[in-house]
Amino acid sequence: MPDIVTLKALCEELKIDPREAREKLRAAVGDAKANLELAKARKPRTPWQWIKGSAAEKEARAAIAKPDGPQQRKATDDAKM
Repeated sequence: MPDIVTLKALCEELKIDPREAREKLRAAVGDAKANLELAKARKPRTPWQWIKGSAAEKEARAAIAKPDGPQQRKATDDAKM
């Protein structure tokens, strides 16, 4: 059985809040042209998980590790106030 990488494991490794990671992943899946493998691997209403070493896992890592843009960060900061 192949090794599975979960969102929880990625978040712990990258020291990122899981809620923010899910937001970034949803946005990345919405842009299927840029993240084809990630979009193909995503099944609605299932946990975020990938086969270790797969192209989808690499795209997920890239999407999660990508810093927020100034627009997105500003909106998040305003919501916290």
